[in-house]
Amino acid sequence: MAEITSLHQHAGRAASAVLANANRLEVVTFTLGEEEYGIDIQKVQELRGYDAVTRIANAPDYIKGVVNLRGIIVPIIDMRIKFALGTPSYDQFTVVIVLNIGGRVVGMVVDSVSDVITLAAEQIKPAPEMGSVLDTDYLIGLGTLDDRMLILVDIDRLMSSEEMGLIEKMTA
Repeated sequence: MAEITSLHQHAGRAASAVLANANRLEVVTFTLGEEEYGIDIQKVQELRGYDAVTRIANAPDYIKGVVNLRGIIVPIIDMRIKFALGTPSYDQFTVVIVLNIGGRVVGMVVDSVSDVITLAAEQIKPAPEMGSVLDTDYLIGLGTLDDRMLILVDIDRLMSSEEMGLIEKMTA
């Protein structure tokens, strides 16, 4: 139970930390399945269509492979597989969000990118306690916008998690 409380407190602290620099958060919104997510626009380097990747032997399923992006070898992660949201399909709407996190470039495959939204501090709510059913460690919180709800992902924390192992842990 202490772990659950700790995770919930972390999510609240993450939201506070993100908003500490300003009272607004600008996010790129994207879809995975039926849900809409948002990540801090400052982490986004560019958006690209999904291209063929070079598979890496023994890589986890969610790491589709790597691409050569102007001389930089970029690992490509399929977020639908990572979040266990069903079998991905790749079409003209599939987008790779190229992220720059801690000086490391990583590509994230999503179903589609919606738009860029600015959320005020009062529009960001802490993620609800879900017990062990849902790991809220990678969430900043939930963004509310009219009749829409965005799942705000702490992309730094997700990409530097031990299981991903893609980016060195950030010291905060």
